[in-house]
Amino acid sequence: MTEQGAKQGTGERLGERRCRWCRRVLPGSSGRGRPREFCSQRCRQWDWVARQRASELQLSEGELVVARGELDALHDDLYVLACAVDDADRDLGAAGAKPTVRELTDILRWVLDAARPLRDRELSAPSSHP
Repeated sequence: MTEQGAKQGTGERLGERRCRWCRRVLPGSSGRGRPREFCSQRCRQWDWVARQRASELQLSEGELVVARGELDALHDDLYVLACAVDDADRDLGAAGAKPTVRELTDILRWVLDAARPLRDRELSAPSSHP
Protein backbone atom coordinates (compact mmCIF):
# COMPACT_ATOMS: atom_id res chain seq x y z
CA MET A 1 0.00 0.00 0.00
CA THR A 2 1.37 3.43 -0.81
CA GLU A 3 1.61 6.33 1.60
CA GLN A 4 -1.41 7.94 -0.04
CA GLY A 5 -3.56 5.02 1.07
CA ALA A 6 -6.61 3.76 -0.76
CA LYS A 7 -10.34 4.26 -0.55
CA GLN A 8 -11.93 1.46 1.42
CA GLY A 9 -13.15 -1.29 -0.92
CA THR A 10 -12.57 0.49 -4.25
CA GLY A 11 -8.86 0.08 -4.85
CA GLU A 12 -8.65 3.76 -5.82
CA ARG A 13 -6.12 6.13 -4.33
CA LEU A 14 -7.50 9.10 -2.47
CA GLY A 15 -8.22 12.02 -4.78
CA GLU A 16 -7.84 9.88 -7.90
CA ARG A 17 -10.71 10.35 -10.36
CA ARG A 18 -11.60 7.55 -12.75
CA CYS A 19 -13.64 7.34 -15.95
CA ARG A 20 -17.23 6.35 -15.12
CA TRP A 21 -17.24 3.76 -17.91
CA CYS A 22 -13.80 2.15 -18.25
CA ARG A 23 -12.41 3.10 -14.79
CA ARG A 24 -9.11 4.44 -16.20
CA VAL A 25 -7.47 7.19 -14.17
CA LEU A 26 -8.46 10.64 -15.43
CA PRO A 27 -5.86 13.38 -15.77
CA GLY A 28 -6.02 16.10 -13.13
CA SER A 29 -8.11 19.11 -14.03
CA SER A 30 -6.40 22.47 -14.02
CA GLY A 31 -9.13 24.68 -15.41
CA ARG A 32 -12.58 25.89 -14.66
CA GLY A 33 -15.77 23.95 -15.05
CA ARG A 34 -17.00 20.58 -13.95
CA PRO A 35 -14.48 17.82 -13.38
CA ARG A 36 -14.24 15.26 -16.18
CA GLU A 37 -16.23 12.08 -15.72
CA PHE A 38 -15.09 10.21 -18.85
CA CYS A 39 -11.75 9.69 -20.54
CA SER A 40 -13.21 9.84 -24.05
CA GLN A 41 -16.34 10.50 -26.04
CA ARG A 42 -16.57 6.74 -26.67
CA CYS A 43 -16.79 6.05 -22.93
CA ARG A 44 -19.37 8.82 -22.50
CA GLN A 45 -21.48 7.26 -25.26
CA TRP A 46 -21.28 3.71 -23.89
CA ASP A 47 -22.19 4.94 -20.41
CA TRP A 48 -25.26 6.66 -21.85
CA VAL A 49 -26.25 3.54 -23.82
CA ALA A 50 -25.80 1.37 -20.72
CA ARG A 51 -27.95 3.70 -18.60
CA GLN A 52 -30.70 3.73 -21.24
CA ARG A 53 -30.61 -0.07 -21.52
CA ALA A 54 -30.65 -0.46 -17.72
CA SER A 55 -33.69 1.79 -17.58
CA GLU A 56 -35.46 -0.32 -20.23
CA LEU A 57 -34.71 -3.50 -18.24
CA GLN A 58 -35.63 -1.81 -14.94
CA LEU A 59 -32.27 -2.59 -13.38
CA SER A 60 -31.22 -0.88 -10.17
CA GLU A 61 -27.94 1.02 -9.85
CA GLY A 62 -26.25 -2.06 -8.37
CA GLU A 63 -27.34 -4.55 -11.06
CA LEU A 64 -25.48 -5.40 -14.26
CA VAL A 65 -26.04 -7.44 -17.37
CA VAL A 66 -22.79 -9.13 -18.39
CA ALA A 67 -22.24 -11.41 -21.35
CA ARG A 68 -21.45 -14.98 -20.32
CA GLY A 69 -18.25 -14.93 -22.40
CA GLU A 70 -17.00 -11.78 -20.63
CA LEU A 71 -17.71 -13.28 -17.22
CA ASP A 72 -16.06 -16.60 -18.16
CA ALA A 73 -12.94 -14.80 -19.44
CA LEU A 74 -12.75 -12.77 -16.23
CA HIS A 75 -13.07 -15.92 -14.11
CA ASP A 76 -10.34 -17.61 -16.19
CA ASP A 77 -7.93 -14.71 -15.65
CA LEU A 78 -8.74 -14.59 -11.93
CA TYR A 79 -8.06 -18.34 -11.68
CA VAL A 80 -4.66 -17.90 -13.36
CA LEU A 81 -3.81 -15.09 -10.94
CA ALA A 82 -4.94 -17.16 -7.94
CA CYS A 83 -2.72 -20.04 -9.11
CA ALA A 84 0.24 -17.66 -9.52
CA VAL A 85 -0.26 -16.34 -5.99
CA ASP A 86 -0.47 -19.91 -4.65
CA ASP A 87 2.70 -20.83 -6.57
CA ALA A 88 4.47 -17.74 -5.21
CA ASP A 89 3.46 -18.65 -1.64
CA ARG A 90 4.71 -22.22 -2.16
CA ASP A 91 7.97 -21.09 -3.79
CA LEU A 92 8.67 -18.57 -1.04
CA GLY A 93 8.09 -21.25 1.58
CA ALA A 94 10.36 -23.71 -0.26
CA ALA A 95 13.11 -21.14 -0.75
CA GLY A 96 13.91 -21.22 2.94
CA ALA A 97 14.42 -18.26 5.21
CA LYS A 98 16.15 -16.10 2.62
CA PRO A 99 15.28 -16.53 -1.09
CA THR A 100 17.84 -15.38 -3.63
CA VAL A 101 17.35 -12.31 -5.79
CA ARG A 102 16.94 -14.61 -8.79
CA GLU A 103 14.19 -16.60 -7.03
CA LEU A 104 12.36 -13.43 -5.99
CA THR A 105 12.64 -12.02 -9.51
CA ASP A 106 11.21 -15.22 -11.02
CA ILE A 107 8.34 -15.27 -8.52
CA LEU A 108 7.51 -11.62 -9.11
CA ARG A 109 7.67 -12.03 -12.88
CA TRP A 110 5.24 -14.99 -12.71
CA VAL A 111 2.73 -13.06 -10.57
CA LEU A 112 2.99 -9.97 -12.79
CA ASP A 113 2.49 -12.04 -15.95
CA ALA A 114 -0.66 -13.49 -14.40
CA ALA A 115 -1.93 -10.06 -13.27
CA ARG A 116 -1.39 -8.12 -16.52
CA PRO A 117 -4.44 -9.53 -18.35
CA LEU A 118 -6.62 -8.24 -15.52
CA ARG A 119 -4.91 -4.85 -15.50
CA ASP A 120 -5.34 -4.52 -19.27
CA ARG A 121 -8.89 -5.90 -19.42
CA GLU A 122 -11.53 -3.76 -21.06
CA LEU A 123 -15.14 -4.76 -21.17
CA SER A 124 -16.46 -5.02 -24.68
CA ALA A 125 -19.18 -2.68 -25.81
CA PRO A 126 -22.68 -3.77 -24.86
CA SER A 127 -24.56 -5.64 -27.54
CA SER A 128 -27.71 -4.14 -29.02
CA HIS A 129 -29.86 -7.20 -28.32
CA PRO A 130 -31.15 -8.37 -24.91
